[in-house]
Amino acid sequence: MRPATRTPAHQTDTLAELVCSNSFKSLETGNAHGLLKAEMRRLGSLVLAVADTARVPGGSALAVDRTAFARGMEQRVAAHPNITVVRGEVTELPAAGIVATGPLTSDRLAAAIAGRLGAASLAFFDAIAPIVADDSLDHGVLFRASRYGKGDGDDYLNAPMDEAQYHAFVSELVGADQYEPPHEFDKTPYFEGCLPVEEMARRGRDTLRFGPMKSVGLTDPRTGRQPFAVVQLRREDRAGQMWNLVGFQTRMRTGEQRRVFPLIPGLERAEFLRMGSIHRNSYVNAPATLSPHLAVKDNPLLLFAGQITGVEGYTESAASGLLAGLNLARLLAGEPPLIPPATTMLGALYHYLAACEPARFQPMNANFGLLAPLDPPVRDKEKRKAMLVERALRDLETFATDLGSDVPRSASPVQHSSAK
Repeated sequence: MRPATRTPAHQTDTLAELVCSNSFKSLETGNAHGLLKAEMRRLGSLVLAVADTARVPGGSALAVDRTAFARGMEQRVAAHPNITVVRGEVTELPAAGIVATGPLTSDRLAAAIAGRLGAASLAFFDAIAPIVADDSLDHGVLFRASRYGKGDGDDYLNAPMDEAQYHAFVSELVGADQYEPPHEFDKTPYFEGCLPVEEMARRGRDTLRFGPMKSVGLTDPRTGRQPFAVVQLRREDRAGQMWNLVGFQTRMRTGEQRRVFPLIPGLERAEFLRMGSIHRNSYVNAPATLSPHLAVKDNPLLLFAGQITGVEGYTESAASGLLAGLNLARLLAGEPPLIPPATTMLGALYHYLAACEPARFQPMNANFGLLAPLDPPVRDKEKRKAMLVERALRDLETFATDLGSDVPRSASPVQHSSAK
């Protein structure tokens, strides 16, 4: 709908603008997000193909230059002979099509969805992290390293903290002034996988030290020791001119961010290119309102995809859109929709959206806990994970074959080990 109708969080009019982060998370198949990517590649994911061309160093994660990624996606979409891009706000649902709105669904479209499904959309707050300029950082204090030496080994900037610095920083976070959420959403819960950093700090003095500020797998080359805590900065662009504070999504007021974040060693004179902020994120109660292939229950041709369904994350959203497109094509051709088995990561996500108890439904990231268990069970954790990955890829291959020859295979330029 941009630029005709804007949102509080987007900054451009480009298709596929990444708001919260520039990372699609892990590429390793031993990680749930990496496994999901491998499955998406087998189904011909355009999103991952473009992400590969816009990649920036990010250890074992698929991090991208946001501008290059959005530009690449828009070029590929606009150049497709069967696609017409229409700029304007959609306020009614189609008789047949895919509703992939979100996370900032406009009020009129949200009302149309609520009216069509017979229930109001649920909502939670999502927060985004600040971005700082490279030339404003003290590189004499920061050190380059990736956790456990992954990627190129030095993909991240790391701000080490000793115990006193850490506790002083946490105290300032806890006491910082925050933006109050809009009245109509003042009781809306946060998504647990994207909590504001100050909210995490309130849960306990060591919560951050064992969360986004964990120093496990990192050694400060100047001391030869693991720091007490670390703030990691991830590259935002290929030139390395912008860095994102990893895990530091926040709802602190702008002035408080400028006061508190410079307490991080190496960021004393940081220039903030984007401040952290908070925005609404809407989703429907999928198990109560949608069919197993995520269509409205009285019209199999009206499908939903993306974060509006209750999947959480870029990769998960893109995966649901990929499957929705394949299934709508099948339905329009007179064929039944197909869902991957729950032994695959994509199938397990769909199974969760269909089978979760509606009263307890919350947004879900990809994770190994969603996969159908092995039979017989395997006690060794690493062996179990390796077997789950092997089974998932084998079963996804069978599923792709069942879909037919129209499904292309998309190769990855990087193949990581699934051992960890």
